[in-house]
Amino acid sequence: MIAPRQPLAVSLGDPAGIGPELIAEIWNQRGSLDLPPFAVVGGAGVLRGAAKTRGIDLPVAVIDRADEAIAAFADALPVIGGEDAPYTPGQPEEAGARLALASLEQATALARDGAAGGIVTLPVAKSRLASVGFAHPGQTEYLAASCGRQAGDAVMMLAGPSLRAVPVTVHCPLAQVAQLLNEDMICAKARTVHRALNSDFGIEQPRLALAGLNPHAGEDGRMGSEEAEIIAPAIARLRAEGIDASGPYPADALFTHRARETYDVALAMYHDQALIPLKALDFDEGVNVTLGLPLVRTSPDHGTAFAIAGEGIADPGATIAALRMAGEMAARRAGG
Repeated sequence: MIAPRQPLAVSLGDPAGIGPELIAEIWNQRGSLDLPPFAVVGGAGVLRGAAKTRGIDLPVAVIDRADEAIAAFADALPVIGGEDAPYTPGQPEEAGARLALASLEQATALARDGAAGGIVTLPVAKSRLASVGFAHPGQTEYLAASCGRQAGDAVMMLAGPSLRAVPVTVHCPLAQVAQLLNEDMICAKARTVHRALNSDFGIEQPRLALAGLNPHAGEDGRMGSEEAEIIAPAIARLRAEGIDASGPYPADALFTHRARETYDVALAMYHDQALIPLKALDFDEGVNVTLGLPLVRTSPDHGTAFAIAGEGIADPGATIAALRMAGEMAARRAGG
């Protein structure tokens, strides 16, 4: 793979979830995975405990600076800083939530300041973070604020081997989607996606396919008017700007194998319209990647999975994909 110039910073996520054991497993397999060097921020004791659940005697190198990770990575898992908490798999606690938040804050700062090539965020429990003062709907919105950007400037894309999908509206009740959708929102997100696919993914002329909101894409207004009044005018504006945008397509046909061959990314109108097909097709390799920010951020597209934490059965595929994608994006941004 293309290697970044700086190591990646990995935020620990909730230490009671599957994130720590997966990152330990991945470091243990580093020789066969061809991944960029990375350092976990905090949780040395958590990582050692999580490694034992998978039968791994994990060497850890506690370091002070991100650049020390490159030399340390071959022989031990680099961990930046001494923040830690008890390891209680499947039993989230306040101390763990505080560690998850501290890790996220420091990892973001490292990536924002250029000390790390990018950040890979392991899964958190949003309700647990909120209980210790986290005021954002999710990590994506936090990253935008940390970079001095509006939440809407950060675009969430889900990417796997079979599909890239972007929800235009994200963390809102389904009943509010039609009221929130507007032409400017669709165009702004589509422009961000177009730029990122070109600069971060190396696609010279990205093809964007936009889903309709209603069944049958409204069927000429008989099942809804949003396609004619909002989505189609947005597509016309984008095409006038030179962006290869098409649609609106009925969502029930947009994600078939044949349809996926005709575009590079699908823009869905709401959260589950994008995430259901991505998880159905690429659950074990799906990556949540944030577009439109001055830093690189990816995350495995699954949650904390408290129910199976510590059992040694969680699949590391999505976390491997997130590390690989972050490394390749960072290298492209650095001109590598």
